[in-house]
Amino acid sequence: MRAILAVFTIIALTGCQSAYYAAWEKVGVEKRDILVDRVENAKESQEDAQEQFSSALEAFSAAVAFDGGELEDVYNDLNGQYEDSVAAAEDVSARIDKVESVAEALFDEWETELEEYQSGALKRDSAAKLRDTKRRYSSLIAAMRKAESKMPPVLEALQDNVLYLKHNLNANAIGALQGELSSIETNVSQLIRQMNAAIAESDAFISAMNN
Repeated sequence: MRAILAVFTIIALTGCQSAYYAAWEKVGVEKRDILVDRVENAKESQEDAQEQFSSALEAFSAAVAFDGGELEDVYNDLNGQYEDSVAAAEDVSARIDKVESVAEALFDEWETELEEYQSGALKRDSAAKLRDTKRRYSSLIAAMRKAESKMPPVLEALQDNVLYLKHNLNANAIGALQGELSSIETNVSQLIRQMNAAIAESDAFISAMNN
């Protein structure tokens, strides 16, 4: 099994997606299965991102409430939360890209194979299932991308405030951060709400694909 996984990893890293999917199909794993797995992975990355952005908000709130101690420690904590948030956002985007990649391959293959049917009834049934799957997928990917679009505003605000604090380690800097808290809270709230919607769409899509 390890040898097989190693081969798949090498193929994936070289960027040859068709060979990657073909290798999995040889061991009985179809594009449909890969799509479901990738949707699940994308959902999990969004759940992790929710936790990370919430943690970053807590760190920012703590920084604003600073009432004594080492300001450099406050900066280091906030900077660490920002960097972790960037990594979480990048993971979300990468996993959504992987969902899109296999979905496109699956739908292309499905469209092509419709022409191989001899039975008109079976062809019509398969075409109807394809349309339904595409419809569900369109709703899913739209929800994922909408949630993804809510991350940059939060990251940009965190970055600005981390940079400001880095060069102004004094009480006046904390006062300046206080004016940013409400905006960041709003952005994080919107992000979490959109991610919850995407997670719900993921669960519905996975359930439909497994039925």
